Amino acid sequence: MTLDPRLLEILVCPLTKGKLTYDRAAGELISPRAGLAYPIRDGIPIMLPDEARPLEPTTPEGHATPSS
Repeated sequence: MTLDPRLLEILVCPLTKGKLTYDRAAGELISPRAGLAYPIRDGIPIMLPDEARPLEPTTPEGHATPSS
């Protein structure tokens, strides 16, 4: 399922009010500033911070950091 590009233009992260990127493979909208991935269920973005998945921290090179 794809996300309507017009919807992506108007949606923002509810916490940071920043732009979101669409991860088609994971079916999520990513907020890099908040470090959250909002799920898309049945074509509907779930823009609730409580429903979002925390992103793994990355190094400046873009690699996931090892878990402590």
